[in-house]
Amino acid sequence: MASMLQTIKERLRKGLKVKTVTIDGIRVVSDTAFVTKEIRNALYKERYEDEELSLVAEAIGQGDRVLEIGAGIGLISMACAKRCGAENLLSYEANPSLEAVIRKNHALNGLYPELRTRAVSVQAGETKFYFNDNIFSSSLYDRDFGGEAVVQCDAFADVITAFNPTAMVIDVEGAEVDLIPAVDLGGVDKIIIELHPHIVGQDKIDALIAYFHAEGLETRGQIRRSYYFARG
Repeated sequence: MASMLQTIKERLRKGLKVKTVTIDGIRVVSDTAFVTKEIRNALYKERYEDEELSLVAEAIGQGDRVLEIGAGIGLISMACAKRCGAENLLSYEANPSLEAVIRKNHALNGLYPELRTRAVSVQAGETKFYFNDNIFSSSLYDRDFGGEAVVQCDAFADVITAFNPTAMVIDVEGAEVDLIPAVDLGGVDKIIIELHPHIVGQDKIDALIAYFHAEGLETRGQIRRSYYFARG
């Protein structure tokens, strides 16, 4: 991770031109010095996080206050910021190697939501972060990648209390089954979340969906593994 981060910082420091692609009016870096070939190809085919983009377009608008957990390269961040205003978006990304890419994408779009390069966990402090060469699949959930690091994390409940979101966008590669039930969702009206039965098992995903419904958040949309839950 350190080598890619150094490459990104050096390219940005020198002001070297990088390739970009525009999706739904959002410019993002597509240069393979910054993203993997898999991500680049998905960007050009407009398949990268296309499920979340569609659900964000349906769900997020003016008046929403959005907490994003798992910013990736910042594409969904920009989609949310365009709809609710950058000042009403707080993004978390646990992978430190992605910070420079996210901030570059913020600059490309002239939108600067608050970004915290920390994890969100049940408890504050430190937690293990698991990764492999495909840094975009890294997770707090141990997927036997063979690599791990220790990252700082904020407690989910504390983040919700301090930021008071009305909507959340979550992609945490399996950690959702532990994270979501640990907090009070009473003030949250909308949740867009990617679920990962292939990582945690279908039983845990079914239990999480049932938990959302019990909390008054009904299923309003689903595109493959991405869901939109809302009240009322």
